[in-house]
Amino acid sequence: MQLGGIHHVSAITASGAENHDFFTRVLGMRLVKKTVNQDSPSMYHLFYADAAGTPGTDMTYFEIPMAGRTYPGVSSISSTGFRVRSEAALGFWIRRFDELGVDHEAILERNGRKTLAFTDPEGSRLMLVADDGSGVPYGIPWRKTDIPEEFAIAGLGPVKLTVRHPERTETVLTEVLGFREAGTYPSDVSGMPDIIVYETGAGGAGAEVHLETRPDLPPERPGRGSVHHVAFRVPTFDEYDRWEAHLRDAGFQTSGKVDRYYFRSIYFREPNGILFELATDEPGFDSDEPMEALGETLALPPFLEPRRREIEAALSPLELD
Repeated sequence: MQLGGIHHVSAITASGAENHDFFTRVLGMRLVKKTVNQDSPSMYHLFYADAAGTPGTDMTYFEIPMAGRTYPGVSSISSTGFRVRSEAALGFWIRRFDELGVDHEAILERNGRKTLAFTDPEGSRLMLVADDGSGVPYGIPWRKTDIPEEFAIAGLGPVKLTVRHPERTETVLTEVLGFREAGTYPSDVSGMPDIIVYETGAGGAGAEVHLETRPDLPPERPGRGSVHHVAFRVPTFDEYDRWEAHLRDAGFQTSGKVDRYYFRSIYFREPNGILFELATDEPGFDSDEPMEALGETLALPPFLEPRRREIEAALSPLELD
């Protein structure tokens, strides 16, 4: 069994409307699903991706209006990458961020690639990565935006895990999930160990986890802008069934097999406390909506559809322009 790369990353927002504005208007991504947290349906769950909602391109947010600020620390997913097709694209994004008032750093090289770190208004720690297209294929650009296709976000890039005891997470990545070490690069923080790069599947930026060691930090206190979990791609339902047995045989307490309707999931925590998900590529976001109308109405999986009136009444209005 071989994981195919990053499937999605899920984070927290205190304002679905402002979050939607940033990811669609500023970043030019498509809202491919407006739904609810299936475990807590009074909470919106918004999915942003490429034009087709391709696995490996979507960043998702749970809306928790009372979410406080995030206090960064260990046992966290501390950065989410987005791929762009060239270094020239980073120049475009610097100009765009400056025009729109988006906080960003200078272009820096990380793991042999030019990168541009930035944050959204809630402090989500994000990064553009200039990628040569090797490994995981690019996503399909969303054309209903003012961003030229050659500069558009092309999918998810590396995620960075920040931990106190890296050897525990390394064991899970390599011995349980089948990742392989693919290099190192210097930490952004003076005096800290090098960051270790692990990759899976075909490799490349869309299939990488970067492991950062920070013994100087307390555990993260999550809030708005923090990442809840990262999901890795499982290509087939057959492998999905085998992964559940494999994780249990390895001694993990898992969620069991969870049908999210748009994909099937298994959740578990690695020893540093970070929540991992394995998610299938199929069946996809067009299971209940035509591709041309993704994200335009509130979508509910079949098991929640009988409660639609109750769920809609409990949700606060969310006007998305």
